[in-house]
Amino acid sequence: MYQKITIIGNLGRDPEMRYLPSGQAVTNISVATNRRYTDSNGQKVDETTWFRVSVWGAQAESVNQYLKQGSKVLVEGRLRPDPDTGGPNIWTRNDGSPGANFEITAQNVLFLSSRAEDQAITSSEPGGMSEPVDEDDIPF
Repeated sequence: MYQKITIIGNLGRDPEMRYLPSGQAVTNISVATNRRYTDSNGQKVDETTWFRVSVWGAQAESVNQYLKQGSKVLVEGRLRPDPDTGGPNIWTRNDGSPGANFEITAQNVLFLSSRAEDQAITSSEPGGMSEPVDEDDIPF
């Protein structure tokens, strides 16, 4: 059997890298994918889905070195279900509303933002992100 998931989105925060006792690098990133559609009432709906992504080995070091909050990436990998439910990780937010995220073990991460685009994201010049991502909006 085989599974593969491909997502394109933006990092919700800077990558977090650590080394296992064996010396292997692992970097965790949060990726937001966005979908905009018109519902049956004619209203525009924005839908954001969050993914927790684990990147391993030399690729983990590259992700940590070159990516930052707002960077656009394409991630290919496999879904890692919650061991208790077999589905996404589900929790309750501070405001009482339900939240969920999906975990991916990356096999390949492609950097889609150019260096100039990444610099514009963090600068105060026009063309950068108009408002930073609120830490409470990131589900992990």
